[in-house]
Amino acid sequence: MHDVPAIHAERTSAGWRLPGIANLHSHAFQRAMAGLAEVQTDPADSFWTWRETMYRMAGRFDPDTLRAVATQLYVEMLEAGYTRVCEFHYVHHAPDGSAYAPASAMSDALIEAARVTGIRLTLLPVLYMRGGFDGSALGERQRRFGHEVDAYLRLLADLHARQDDALRVGCALHSLRAVPPDAMDAVLAALPDDARVHIHIAEQVPEVDECIAVRGARPVAWLLEHAPVDARWTLVHATHLDAAEVAGIARSGATVALCPTTEANLGDGLFPLRDYLDADGAWGIGSDSHISVSPVEELRWLEYGQRLVTRRRNIAVRASTPSVGTTLFAGVQASAAASTGFDATDDAVTLDADVPLLAGATADDVLDRWVFAGNRPLVREVHVGGRQVVSEGRHALHEDAARDYASAMQRLLA
Repeated sequence: MHDVPAIHAERTSAGWRLPGIANLHSHAFQRAMAGLAEVQTDPADSFWTWRETMYRMAGRFDPDTLRAVATQLYVEMLEAGYTRVCEFHYVHHAPDGSAYAPASAMSDALIEAARVTGIRLTLLPVLYMRGGFDGSALGERQRRFGHEVDAYLRLLADLHARQDDALRVGCALHSLRAVPPDAMDAVLAALPDDARVHIHIAEQVPEVDECIAVRGARPVAWLLEHAPVDARWTLVHATHLDAAEVAGIARSGATVALCPTTEANLGDGLFPLRDYLDADGAWGIGSDSHISVSPVEELRWLEYGQRLVTRRRNIAVRASTPSVGTTLFAGVQASAAASTGFDATDDAVTLDADVPLLAGATADDVLDRWVFAGNRPLVREVHVGGRQVVSEGRHALHEDAARDYASAMQRLLA
Protein backbone atom coordinates (compact mmCIF):
# COMPACT_ATOMS: atom_id res chain seq x y z
CA MET A 1 0.00 0.00 0.00
CA HIS A 2 1.12 3.53 -0.76
CA ASP A 3 2.01 5.27 2.50
CA VAL A 4 -0.20 8.34 2.92
CA PRO A 5 0.72 10.30 6.05
CA ALA A 6 -1.83 11.65 8.45
CA ILE A 7 -2.08 15.42 8.22
CA HIS A 8 -2.33 17.33 11.47
CA ALA A 9 -3.28 21.00 11.37
CA GLU A 10 -1.84 22.54 14.53
CA ARG A 11 -3.32 25.69 16.04
CA THR A 12 -0.52 28.00 17.20
CA SER A 13 -0.39 31.59 18.39
CA ALA A 14 0.38 32.66 14.82
CA GLY A 15 -2.40 30.62 13.17
CA TRP A 16 -2.98 27.17 11.68
CA ARG A 17 0.40 25.49 11.03
CA LEU A 18 0.67 22.93 8.20
CA PRO A 19 3.51 21.24 6.28
CA GLY A 20 4.91 23.13 3.30
CA ILE A 21 3.69 22.14 -0.17
CA ALA A 22 5.84 20.79 -3.01
CA ASN A 23 5.36 22.15 -6.53
CA LEU A 24 6.29 19.16 -8.70
CA HIS A 25 6.33 20.82 -12.12
CA SER A 26 7.45 24.30 -13.16
CA HIS A 27 8.60 26.03 -16.34
CA ALA A 28 9.63 29.33 -14.74
CA PHE A 29 9.96 31.36 -17.93
CA GLN A 30 6.31 30.70 -18.83
CA ARG A 31 5.13 32.93 -15.98
CA ALA A 32 6.04 35.82 -18.29
CA MET A 33 3.42 34.72 -20.84
CA ALA A 34 0.57 34.02 -18.41
CA GLY A 35 -2.56 35.59 -19.89
CA LEU A 36 -0.89 36.32 -23.25
CA ALA A 37 -2.17 33.24 -25.10
CA GLU A 38 -5.90 33.76 -24.54
CA VAL A 39 -6.68 35.23 -27.97
CA GLN A 40 -7.84 32.84 -30.67
CA THR A 41 -5.29 32.28 -33.41
CA ASP A 42 -7.07 29.36 -35.10
CA PRO A 43 -10.66 28.04 -34.89
CA ALA A 44 -9.07 24.76 -33.75
CA ASP A 45 -6.82 26.34 -31.10
CA SER A 46 -5.18 23.70 -28.93
CA PHE A 47 -2.01 22.85 -27.06
CA TRP A 48 -0.22 22.75 -30.42
CA THR A 49 -1.14 26.33 -31.36
CA TRP A 50 -0.41 27.53 -27.81
CA ARG A 51 3.05 26.04 -28.26
CA GLU A 52 3.78 28.54 -31.04
CA THR A 53 3.21 31.41 -28.60
CA MET A 54 5.42 29.66 -26.05
CA TYR A 55 8.24 29.28 -28.58
CA ARG A 56 8.14 32.99 -29.37
CA MET A 57 8.37 33.91 -25.69
CA ALA A 58 11.13 31.37 -24.98
CA GLY A 59 13.17 32.86 -27.81
CA ARG A 60 13.39 36.22 -26.04
CA PHE A 61 14.96 35.09 -22.77
CA ASP A 62 18.54 35.47 -21.62
CA PRO A 63 20.03 34.64 -18.21
CA ASP A 64 19.23 38.06 -16.74
CA THR A 65 15.57 38.06 -17.72
CA LEU A 66 15.18 34.43 -16.65
CA ARG A 67 16.64 35.26 -13.23
CA ALA A 68 14.23 38.18 -12.77
CA VAL A 69 11.16 36.21 -13.86
CA ALA A 70 12.10 33.17 -11.77
CA THR A 71 12.74 35.33 -8.69
CA GLN A 72 9.30 36.91 -8.97
CA LEU A 73 7.73 33.48 -9.55
CA TYR A 74 9.45 31.90 -6.56
CA VAL A 75 8.37 34.81 -4.34
CA GLU A 76 4.80 34.18 -5.47
CA MET A 77 5.15 30.45 -4.83
CA LEU A 78 6.41 30.97 -1.29
CA GLU A 79 3.67 33.49 -0.53
CA ALA A 80 1.14 30.90 -1.74
CA GLY A 81 2.53 28.09 0.45
CA TYR A 82 4.88 26.23 -1.90
CA THR A 83 8.24 25.54 -0.20
CA ARG A 84 9.81 23.21 -2.80
CA VAL A 85 9.78 23.44 -6.60
CA CYS A 86 10.81 21.02 -9.35
CA GLU A 87 12.08 23.17 -12.22
CA PHE A 88 11.69 21.31 -15.54
CA HIS A 89 14.25 23.43 -17.35
CA TYR A 90 14.78 23.24 -21.11
CA VAL A 91 15.77 26.77 -22.23
CA HIS A 92 19.49 25.98 -22.10
CA HIS A 93 21.22 27.86 -24.93
CA ALA A 94 21.22 31.17 -26.78
CA PRO A 95 18.35 31.65 -29.27
CA ASP A 96 20.52 30.49 -32.19
CA GLY A 97 21.32 27.25 -30.38
CA SER A 98 24.88 28.17 -29.43
CA ALA A 99 26.04 27.45 -25.89
CA TYR A 100 26.42 30.19 -23.33
CA ALA A 101 29.70 30.56 -21.48
CA PRO A 102 29.41 28.86 -19.09
CA ALA A 103 27.05 26.29 -20.58
CA SER A 104 25.10 26.31 -17.33
CA ALA A 105 24.26 30.04 -17.51
CA MET A 106 20.50 29.59 -17.73
CA SER A 107 20.52 26.93 -15.00
CA ASP A 108 22.64 29.26 -12.88
CA ALA A 109 19.96 31.94 -13.21
CA LEU A 110 17.37 29.58 -11.75
CA ILE A 111 19.68 28.48 -8.94
CA GLU A 112 20.35 32.10 -8.01
CA ALA A 113 16.63 32.93 -8.03
CA ALA A 114 15.95 30.03 -5.69
CA ARG A 115 18.80 30.99 -3.36
CA VAL A 116 17.79 34.63 -2.95
CA THR A 117 14.14 33.76 -2.33
CA GLY A 118 14.78 30.76 -0.07
CA ILE A 119 12.72 28.15 -1.90
CA ARG A 120 14.12 24.62 -2.13
CA LEU A 121 14.94 23.87 -5.77
CA THR A 122 14.98 20.52 -7.53
CA LEU A 123 16.60 21.50 -10.82
CA LEU A 124 15.73 19.14 -13.67
CA PRO A 125 17.80 19.95 -16.78
CA VAL A 126 15.87 18.64 -19.76
CA LEU A 127 17.16 16.34 -22.47
CA TYR A 128 15.44 17.49 -25.68
CA MET A 129 16.83 15.97 -28.87
CA ARG A 130 14.26 15.44 -31.61
CA GLY A 131 11.20 17.16 -33.04
CA GLY A 132 8.85 14.19 -32.87
CA PHE A 133 8.38 10.43 -32.78
CA ASP A 134 9.57 10.33 -36.39
CA GLY A 135 13.07 11.36 -35.26
CA SER A 136 12.97 14.69 -37.09
CA ALA A 137 15.54 17.35 -36.24
CA LEU A 138 14.62 20.15 -33.85
CA GLY A 139 12.99 23.12 -35.49
CA GLU A 140 14.61 26.54 -35.53
CA ARG A 141 12.73 27.70 -32.43
CA GLN A 142 13.60 24.49 -30.56
CA ARG A 143 17.35 24.69 -31.12
CA ARG A 144 18.05 26.48 -27.85
CA PHE A 145 16.46 23.55 -26.03
CA GLY A 146 18.57 20.85 -27.62
CA HIS A 147 21.41 18.63 -26.40
CA GLU A 148 23.09 15.49 -27.59
CA VAL A 149 23.75 12.91 -24.89
CA ASP A 150 27.40 13.66 -24.10
CA ALA A 151 26.89 17.41 -23.71
CA TYR A 152 23.79 16.82 -21.63
CA LEU A 153 25.60 14.48 -19.26
CA ARG A 154 28.41 17.02 -18.83
CA LEU A 155 25.88 19.68 -17.84
CA LEU A 156 24.18 17.26 -15.48
CA ALA A 157 27.47 16.29 -13.81
CA ASP A 158 28.45 19.93 -13.33
CA LEU A 159 25.14 20.81 -11.72
CA HIS A 160 24.87 17.62 -9.66
CA ALA A 161 28.24 18.39 -8.02
CA ARG A 162 26.71 21.60 -6.59
CA GLN A 163 23.95 19.90 -4.60
CA ASP A 164 23.44 21.10 -1.05
CA ASP A 165 20.68 21.41 1.55
CA ALA A 166 18.65 23.71 -0.70
CA LEU A 167 19.46 22.28 -4.15
CA ARG A 168 18.82 18.89 -5.71
CA VAL A 169 19.65 18.09 -9.32
CA GLY A 170 17.81 15.40 -11.23
CA CYS A 171 17.10 14.49 -14.83
CA ALA A 172 14.19 15.44 -17.06
CA LEU A 173 13.47 13.58 -20.28
CA HIS A 174 11.33 16.06 -22.14
CA SER A 175 8.99 13.42 -23.60
CA LEU A 176 9.10 10.16 -25.51
CA ARG A 177 8.68 12.09 -28.75
CA ALA A 178 11.76 14.23 -28.00
CA VAL A 179 14.13 11.54 -26.67
CA PRO A 180 14.99 8.46 -28.78
CA PRO A 181 15.04 5.12 -26.92
CA ASP A 182 18.82 4.63 -27.19
CA ALA A 183 19.47 8.10 -25.77
CA MET A 184 17.08 7.47 -22.89
CA ASP A 185 18.88 4.23 -22.07
CA ALA A 186 22.31 5.90 -22.16
CA VAL A 187 21.26 8.76 -19.86
CA LEU A 188 19.48 6.53 -17.36
CA ALA A 189 22.53 4.25 -17.16
CA ALA A 190 24.76 7.25 -16.34
CA LEU A 191 22.60 8.86 -13.65
CA PRO A 192 23.64 8.96 -10.00
CA ASP A 193 21.59 6.62 -7.84
CA ASP A 194 19.90 9.51 -6.02
CA ALA A 195 18.81 11.39 -9.15
CA ARG A 196 15.10 11.91 -9.66
CA VAL A 197 13.75 11.37 -13.18
CA HIS A 198 10.82 13.40 -14.53
CA ILE A 199 9.13 13.12 -17.93
CA HIS A 200 6.17 14.69 -19.75
CA ILE A 201 3.94 11.87 -20.91
CA ALA A 202 0.49 11.21 -22.45
CA GLU A 203 -0.55 14.85 -22.15
CA GLN A 204 -2.30 15.05 -25.52
CA VAL A 205 -4.32 12.54 -27.59
CA PRO A 206 -2.21 13.12 -30.77
CA GLU A 207 0.88 12.24 -28.71
CA VAL A 208 -0.74 8.95 -27.69
CA ASP A 209 -1.77 8.17 -31.26
CA GLU A 210 1.70 8.90 -32.65
CA CYS A 211 3.36 6.74 -30.01
CA ILE A 212 1.09 3.83 -30.91
CA ALA A 213 1.82 4.32 -34.62
CA VAL A 214 5.61 4.52 -34.23
CA ARG A 215 6.39 2.44 -31.13
CA GLY A 216 3.47 0.07 -31.15
CA ALA A 217 2.22 0.93 -27.66
CA ARG A 218 0.61 3.71 -25.67
CA PRO A 219 3.18 6.09 -24.09
CA VAL A 220 2.87 5.01 -20.46
CA ALA A 221 2.67 1.33 -21.41
CA TRP A 222 5.81 1.71 -23.54
CA LEU A 223 7.68 3.52 -20.76
CA LEU A 224 6.78 0.95 -18.11
CA GLU A 225 7.97 -1.81 -20.43
CA HIS A 226 11.25 -0.18 -21.50
CA ALA A 227 12.49 1.86 -18.51
CA PRO A 228 13.18 1.06 -14.83
CA VAL A 229 10.28 3.18 -13.59
CA ASP A 230 10.17 3.25 -9.80
CA ALA A 231 9.69 5.67 -6.91
CA ARG A 232 12.44 7.98 -8.24
CA TRP A 233 10.27 8.75 -11.29
CA THR A 234 7.65 11.44 -11.77
CA LEU A 235 5.32 11.19 -14.76
CA VAL A 236 4.02 14.66 -15.61
CA HIS A 237 0.38 14.88 -16.71
CA ALA A 238 -0.18 11.23 -17.76
CA THR A 239 -3.62 12.53 -18.71
CA HIS A 240 -4.67 9.86 -21.19
CA LEU A 241 -4.41 6.40 -19.64
CA ASP A 242 -6.13 3.08 -20.04
CA ALA A 243 -6.89 0.84 -17.08
CA ALA A 244 -3.69 -1.18 -17.42
CA GLU A 245 -1.59 2.00 -17.41
CA VAL A 246 -3.37 3.31 -14.30
CA ALA A 247 -2.57 0.07 -12.49
CA GLY A 248 0.97 -0.05 -13.88
CA ILE A 249 1.96 3.41 -12.66
CA ALA A 250 0.52 2.70 -9.22
CA ARG A 251 2.46 -0.60 -8.97
CA SER A 252 5.70 1.05 -10.07
CA GLY A 253 5.72 3.50 -7.15
CA ALA A 254 6.19 6.46 -9.51
CA THR A 255 4.46 9.78 -8.81
CA VAL A 256 2.10 11.45 -11.27
CA ALA A 257 2.47 15.25 -11.30
CA LEU A 258 -0.94 16.76 -11.99
CA CYS A 259 -1.22 20.40 -13.09
CA PRO A 260 -4.97 21.09 -13.23
CA THR A 261 -4.89 24.81 -14.04
CA THR A 262 -2.44 24.34 -16.91
CA GLU A 263 -4.13 21.17 -18.14
CA ALA A 264 -7.43 23.07 -18.22
CA ASN A 265 -5.87 26.14 -19.84
CA LEU A 266 -4.32 24.01 -22.60
CA GLY A 267 -7.36 21.80 -23.10
CA ASP A 268 -5.41 18.66 -22.27
CA GLY A 269 -8.17 16.59 -20.69
CA LEU A 270 -8.85 15.14 -17.24
CA PHE A 271 -6.73 12.61 -15.40
CA PRO A 272 -8.66 9.51 -14.16
CA LEU A 273 -8.21 10.49 -10.52
CA ARG A 274 -10.74 8.19 -8.87
CA ASP A 275 -9.39 5.10 -10.64
CA TYR A 276 -5.86 6.10 -9.71
CA LEU A 277 -6.74 6.63 -6.05
CA ASP A 278 -8.45 3.23 -6.03
CA ALA A 279 -5.21 1.75 -7.40
CA ASP A 280 -3.33 3.42 -4.51
CA GLY A 281 -1.17 5.54 -6.81
CA ALA A 282 1.15 8.36 -5.73
CA TRP A 283 0.47 11.86 -7.06
CA GLY A 284 1.28 15.51 -6.48
CA ILE A 285 0.58 18.91 -8.03
CA GLY A 286 2.49 21.46 -10.07
CA SER A 287 1.75 24.90 -11.45
CA ASP A 288 3.51 24.11 -14.78
CA SER A 289 2.90 27.12 -17.07
CA HIS A 290 1.95 29.32 -14.06
CA ILE A 291 -1.32 30.55 -15.46
CA SER A 292 -2.02 30.36 -11.73
CA VAL A 293 0.44 30.17 -8.84
CA SER A 294 -1.76 28.71 -6.13
CA PRO A 295 -1.77 25.24 -4.57
CA VAL A 296 -5.33 25.95 -3.43
CA GLU A 297 -6.48 26.40 -7.01
CA GLU A 298 -4.64 23.29 -8.24
CA LEU A 299 -6.23 21.15 -5.53
CA ARG A 300 -9.67 22.70 -5.89
CA TRP A 301 -9.80 22.19 -9.64
CA LEU A 302 -8.37 18.71 -9.38
CA GLU A 303 -11.50 17.84 -7.39
CA TYR A 304 -13.91 20.07 -9.34
CA GLY A 305 -12.91 18.58 -12.69
CA GLN A 306 -13.85 15.15 -11.41
CA ARG A 307 -17.19 16.46 -10.10
CA LEU A 308 -18.03 17.98 -13.47
CA VAL A 309 -17.48 14.77 -15.44
CA THR A 310 -19.06 12.43 -12.87
CA ARG A 311 -21.87 14.79 -11.77
CA ARG A 312 -21.14 13.77 -8.19
CA ARG A 313 -19.57 15.44 -5.16
CA ASN A 314 -16.63 14.64 -2.86
CA ILE A 315 -14.67 12.42 -5.25
CA ALA A 316 -11.12 12.57 -3.86
CA VAL A 317 -11.64 10.77 -0.58
CA ARG A 318 -10.41 7.59 1.06
CA ALA A 319 -12.11 5.39 3.62
CA SER A 320 -9.74 6.72 6.27
CA THR A 321 -10.15 10.38 5.20
CA PRO A 322 -13.69 11.33 4.12
CA SER A 323 -12.63 14.99 4.01
CA VAL A 324 -11.65 15.99 0.45
CA GLY A 325 -9.26 18.71 1.60
CA THR A 326 -7.49 16.36 3.98
CA THR A 327 -7.24 13.62 1.36
CA LEU A 328 -5.82 15.99 -1.22
CA PHE A 329 -3.34 17.53 1.19
CA ALA A 330 -2.23 14.09 2.39
CA GLY A 331 -1.64 12.95 -1.18
CA VAL A 332 0.53 15.97 -1.91
CA GLN A 333 2.58 15.37 1.23
CA ALA A 334 3.01 11.64 0.56
CA SER A 335 4.73 12.14 -2.80
CA ALA A 336 6.84 15.21 -2.05
CA ALA A 337 10.07 13.61 -0.85
CA ALA A 338 10.18 10.94 -3.57
CA SER A 339 9.55 13.45 -6.36
CA THR A 340 11.73 16.34 -5.14
CA GLY A 341 14.54 14.55 -3.28
CA PHE A 342 13.91 16.75 -0.22
CA ASP A 343 12.54 15.34 3.01
CA ALA A 344 11.95 18.90 4.28
CA THR A 345 10.11 18.02 7.47
CA ASP A 346 10.94 21.47 8.84
CA ASP A 347 9.09 23.34 6.07
CA ALA A 348 5.86 24.87 7.31
CA VAL A 349 2.99 27.11 6.22
CA THR A 350 0.89 29.05 8.71
CA LEU A 351 -2.62 30.17 7.79
CA ASP A 352 -4.06 33.34 9.28
CA ALA A 353 -6.63 32.06 11.79
CA ASP A 354 -8.17 35.50 12.26
CA VAL A 355 -9.72 35.85 8.79
CA PRO A 356 -13.52 35.37 8.48
CA LEU A 357 -13.12 32.29 6.27
CA LEU A 358 -11.51 30.42 9.16
CA ALA A 359 -13.79 31.68 11.93
CA GLY A 360 -14.54 28.77 14.22
CA ALA A 361 -12.31 26.40 12.23
CA THR A 362 -11.15 23.15 13.77
CA ALA A 363 -8.35 20.76 12.94
CA ASP A 364 -10.96 18.60 11.19
CA ASP A 365 -12.22 21.23 8.76
CA VAL A 366 -9.47 23.83 8.31
CA LEU A 367 -8.07 22.17 5.17
CA ASP A 368 -11.48 21.97 3.50
CA ARG A 369 -12.05 25.63 4.31
CA TRP A 370 -8.68 26.63 2.88
CA VAL A 371 -9.10 24.70 -0.37
CA PHE A 372 -12.79 25.34 -1.06
CA ALA A 373 -13.94 28.46 0.79
CA GLY A 374 -12.77 31.30 -1.42
CA ASN A 375 -9.84 32.99 -3.10
CA ARG A 376 -8.53 35.36 -0.44
CA PRO A 377 -4.88 34.42 0.29
CA LEU A 378 -4.73 32.91 3.76
CA VAL A 379 -1.00 32.18 4.08
CA ARG A 380 0.47 34.31 6.88
CA GLU A 381 3.91 32.78 7.43
CA VAL A 382 6.15 30.35 5.55
CA HIS A 383 9.25 28.65 6.93
CA VAL A 384 11.75 26.77 4.76
CA GLY A 385 14.39 24.74 6.53
CA GLY A 386 13.43 26.48 9.76
CA ARG A 387 14.02 29.96 8.28
CA GLN A 388 11.06 32.31 7.98
CA VAL A 389 10.75 33.60 4.40
CA VAL A 390 7.20 34.98 4.46
CA SER A 391 5.83 37.22 7.21
CA GLU A 392 2.32 38.73 7.34
CA GLY A 393 1.70 37.24 3.89
CA ARG A 394 4.67 38.91 2.20
CA HIS A 395 8.12 37.78 1.20
CA ALA A 396 10.99 40.09 2.12
CA LEU A 397 11.77 40.50 -1.61
CA HIS A 398 8.16 41.16 -2.61
CA GLU A 399 8.73 44.74 -3.81
CA ASP A 400 12.25 44.31 -5.19
CA ALA A 401 11.30 41.19 -7.13
CA ALA A 402 8.23 42.89 -8.58
CA ARG A 403 10.30 45.87 -9.73
CA ASP A 404 12.92 43.66 -11.42
CA TYR A 405 10.17 41.54 -12.98
CA ALA A 406 8.50 44.63 -14.47
CA SER A 407 11.83 45.68 -15.98
CA ALA A 408 12.38 42.20 -17.42
CA MET A 409 8.88 42.18 -18.92
CA GLN A 410 9.55 45.49 -20.67
CA ARG A 411 12.56 43.87 -22.35
CA LEU A 412 10.73 40.63 -23.18
CA LEU A 413 7.73 42.38 -24.73
CA ALA A 414 9.63 45.16 -26.50
